[in-house]
Amino acid sequence: MNRDVRHSGSLRKMRTQLEDVVRYTLMLDDTPIDMNARIGQTIKLSFDGQINCIACDRLTKKSFGQGFCYPCFRDAPEASECIIRPELCRAHEGEARDMAWAEKHCLTEQIVYLARSSAIKVGITRASQVPTRWIDQGATDAIIFARVPNRYTAGLVEVAMKEHLTDRTNWQRMLKNEVIDADLIAKKALVSDALDADLRQFIDTDDTVCSIDYPVNRYPEKVKSVGFDKQPEIEGCLAGIKGQYLIFDDNRVLNIRKHNGYRITIS
Repeated sequence: MNRDVRHSGSLRKMRTQLEDVVRYTLMLDDTPIDMNARIGQTIKLSFDGQINCIACDRLTKKSFGQGFCYPCFRDAPEASECIIRPELCRAHEGEARDMAWAEKHCLTEQIVYLARSSAIKVGITRASQVPTRWIDQGATDAIIFARVPNRYTAGLVEVAMKEHLTDRTNWQRMLKNEVIDADLIAKKALVSDALDADLRQFIDTDDTVCSIDYPVNRYPEKVKSVGFDKQPEIEGCLAGIKGQYLIFDDNRVLNIRKHNGYRITIS
């Protein structure tokens, strides 16, 4: 990449498109940057010390919850407790930090899924976020388990399944491409019996498995996480991208989503 070409702006999580390999686009304000084209090249990312809240755009000295200032982390609907614990959602009862937001995000069709990575995990996402959510988590394969009418019901299904499956990804193992050997279709059939009859009605009959390949030349043998708070300038040869992580050829990894709202320059 020509070092004279520089782009600056407020960082957002990378946009993704599922092709033969995932296509990644880094967003700096409204400027899209093709990151697949940078793989195998040396890149430099410099943080200028400015952080803007991704909800209200105000300056903040510290980022909370992957991009919020503290007041928005406390009050904004995007940071509601049900984002982490969907079984606590009350939008279906008319209670939410912002009902207009909840109608678009909590009261629409939700997908409960199984994804294969460091382990088989259960998760939920809006139907409109398939397969984006799977890519962001670095899943190798994923299958739709259930389709439900709202976030609360999705949370009930997820809670029931967490007795048998994890709801977390081991991000270090995911980045080292240590993928569990398992059959998602067989696992779906097995855990279906764990649901009560009132939840079993939502199980999806489509057993299509979505396979995802990532643009990675070399996976790290060990994982060393780096970030702009301790290292405002990060430079190295880009070996690949998986999930929302940039992977450098010296085993360093940078979580882009963690730095939402950071103003950086890439060259």
